[in-house]
Amino acid sequence: MSGNVPPVTRDILHELKQNKPFPSKAQEAAVALLRTADVLRRIIGTVVEPNGITTQQYNVLRILRGAGERGLPTLEIAERMIESAPGITRLIDRLETKKLVARERCLTDRRQVFCHITASGLSLLTSLDRPILDATNTALGILKKTELTSLIDLLDRTREHSNEQFIERRRSQ
Repeated sequence: MSGNVPPVTRDILHELKQNKPFPSKAQEAAVALLRTADVLRRIIGTVVEPNGITTQQYNVLRILRGAGERGLPTLEIAERMIESAPGITRLIDRLETKKLVARERCLTDRRQVFCHITASGLSLLTSLDRPILDATNTALGILKKTELTSLIDLLDRTREHSNEQFIERRRSQ
């Protein structure tokens, strides 16, 4: 190993070059989770961005592929996003400009707009399926299947609890 390459550490304190311990294990876990999410986002970005789309645009395309021929209203796409996207209309505008998404007004409610993935969008997603699978398998390949199952369970429970707390805080404001 070259003397110029820093050693890889598993400890978030060392990775962030932080000298003081975190005030709590919960805060340390939150920082480690955010840092890990950022690393995974960058890995996925290296796969999708050379194809002219962002990770959020990729997420919209996946949502629309899953919705099938009927498509989805814009706000429902926003609700299904992995990351909250306040600019969902602009996001879809960009995908429509690239001819990856098409929009049409609902015949029964003119206020509602349905979005559909186009043949080009489906083709792009299909071409990305294998590279994304390989990237995520490589990124999380250090974990055993049982550890992945435990991780998913822990994240699901944390997200559910945090969402409940968030909703409760908003109600009390």
